[in-house]
Amino acid sequence: MKTINVAFGIHNHQPVGNFDFVFEGAYNDAYLPFLELLEQHPKIRMAQHYTGILFQWIKDHQPEFIPRLKRLVKSGQIEMMTGGFYEPILSVIPYRDKIGQIKKLTKFVKDHTAYDPKGMWLAERIWEPQLPKPINEAGVSYVVLDDSHFKSAGLQNEQLLGYYITEEEGAPVYLFPISETLRYTIPFQKPEKTIEYLQSIATEDGQTLVVFADDGEKFGVWPGTNKHCYQDGWLEQFFTLLEANLDWIQILHFSEALKQIKPMGRIYLPTASYREMMEWAMPTRAIHNYEEFESILKKQGSHDTYKAFVRGGFWRNFMAKYPEANNMHKKMLHISDRLGQLDSKYRKGKMFQEAQDHLWAGQCNCPYWHGVFGGLYLNHLRFATYRQFIEAERILDQLEKSARQFKNGWLDLDSYDYDSDGLDEIIVTNKVMNLYFAPERGGSLFELDYKPKAINLLDTMTRREESYHKKLLGTGEGHEQGNQQGEGEIASIHDLVVMKEEGLQNHLHYDFYWRTSLLDHFLKEGTTLAAFAQSQYAEAGDFLTAPYNWSSSELKNGRAIKFWRTGLVKHANRATAVSLEKKILLRNSESKIVVNYKISNEDPQEQAFWFGSELDFALLAGDAHDRYFAFPGHELSDTRLRSMGEINNTNEVYLIDEWLGLRIGIKSESSGSIWRFPIETISQSEAGFERVYQSSVVFLNWKFQLQPGATWSNRLEIAIEDIKR
Repeated sequence: MKTINVAFGIHNHQPVGNFDFVFEGAYNDAYLPFLELLEQHPKIRMAQHYTGILFQWIKDHQPEFIPRLKRLVKSGQIEMMTGGFYEPILSVIPYRDKIGQIKKLTKFVKDHTAYDPKGMWLAERIWEPQLPKPINEAGVSYVVLDDSHFKSAGLQNEQLLGYYITEEEGAPVYLFPISETLRYTIPFQKPEKTIEYLQSIATEDGQTLVVFADDGEKFGVWPGTNKHCYQDGWLEQFFTLLEANLDWIQILHFSEALKQIKPMGRIYLPTASYREMMEWAMPTRAIHNYEEFESILKKQGSHDTYKAFVRGGFWRNFMAKYPEANNMHKKMLHISDRLGQLDSKYRKGKMFQEAQDHLWAGQCNCPYWHGVFGGLYLNHLRFATYRQFIEAERILDQLEKSARQFKNGWLDLDSYDYDSDGLDEIIVTNKVMNLYFAPERGGSLFELDYKPKAINLLDTMTRREESYHKKLLGTGEGHEQGNQQGEGEIASIHDLVVMKEEGLQNHLHYDFYWRTSLLDHFLKEGTTLAAFAQSQYAEAGDFLTAPYNWSSSELKNGRAIKFWRTGLVKHANRATAVSLEKKILLRNSESKIVVNYKISNEDPQEQAFWFGSELDFALLAGDAHDRYFAFPGHELSDTRLRSMGEINNTNEVYLIDEWLGLRIGIKSESSGSIWRFPIETISQSEAGFERVYQSSVVFLNWKFQLQPGATWSNRLEIAIEDIKR
């Protein structure tokens, strides 16, 4: 009789910073019912992976789940897997953090299930050739990866019915290829389709092994899957059908396969992830070309034959595609380096370990990339990441500074290529703030951390075109589509196009510059608030993203940083030479930023100017009643942070966040006009296309005339303070 060996694995994960109701919903819709069905089918055996974030949440909120899981482990029905505790992209975090994260989850699993896991789930199956050594050193024997990784190395389908061994510097790791066929039949097609496939690859020698390993969320969390898997009974039917065929289907744990089946050989895999991820990592224009090429192959009937050689990009290029992701990553590296310098002195100390755990939590992969899941575009995930990093920095400040320094305050300034773009940035820190300036990009401020609340107040997103926007534009309002499904089948999340509200296409706007703060704008007469908010206008000056000169000088209890440049401002028929200087004053222990502007007309003729300074604040919720604008002396019909409007003849505005207990006040020495509008992105998530509030722009602007050689001066104060919640 022909037989087949099958190894099943389920990966369960929720990101750091996700809402409790999301954890609760996923637990009730997927994790719990899946375990309950396993209990009813003791002959169905599989590996289970719970990320440390999720495992800890279950322990704290659903503790009765752990003993049930432990019983299934003890009976041999479940084999536990480890991985990075906070589900990091292992290849892009420092070496010591790779090993530390894996060992942390291994210990947690062992403590709560009495199982010592030797296999691991690799976050997003993102593989790089240097990984075997740290994985081996962390005590891991095997990893499961997509079969497309192996096909990229030149293997054919028949060579993927088993497992392989690889190594780095002689440190071995076994690699199991996940069947793409099973990944797309389970649970999206009838259970019989999977059985038919297993029959087609069964062999007489009993040495053939096929692997299914995928997200647990596809069994209840993804759209329509809870009804499909449980109410309509797909998972019950699948388990029952497997049991009915156990005379020729042998279900093995991965650890058993290592003992019973010999590896098919040695292999060295290229950098890879699953196919969709590598597509998402490419620039938008390249994705369009990629999709067009795939379409051509499908029309020619050759896609299945050659798709292994149609590869997308490389995961790390998310950090080139999205500066917002790169900034988080480089902040992570900076903090890890600080911890490394203190390791020998404080390693066993409670504060050091707390800082290290905050760092590791901030390495959770979800906000560093974007595809079919919201990821980077979800402001609450970025908020959580920065919160972890800033909490770590607060602890490191206490370890690095003397007691007197920490009590009385300090101000440090450093200049180096922080974000690895070949240009130097300026990093200023004191007891209550971190400020990150980009002299080569308009002398702008691109990160402002307020340490008492552990928040990056400038954590926004630039609005940019995404490849899937063409689907949004082509689908129309409120339309929903998916592949035609037969009875008992359901569309994969990759095939769905769902709109969470009508008219989303009307909110697609793309910025032509990176949304940061202290950006210097010169506007043309007639520019409207709407045009400015939608980036549908032209700058009159060349200052916005241009390089600035800079210098710094010490003050009593502080420091001044001066940015300056001479550029051009276009008028009706000619360009005027203009000098601009902005001097930023910072104090050792203050959460106040003072900006002194000087604009000089270098032209021999009198000229009119319209100048403005853009500030962009991210306070998470655009519609919440406890987060709002206030303009002293002015009544607003709409105070929401998502509101849009213009207040003239004013010099003061506040953004108030009662939930955080925070107020940001902006005051100008000269009265002018203050525009406000939201930055909202249209992104894709597992629930469909959605509009996400990212931040609120405050644009203070003034109109003035200057004689030849004359100078306009103004003083701007930005004060951050705590308020009662």
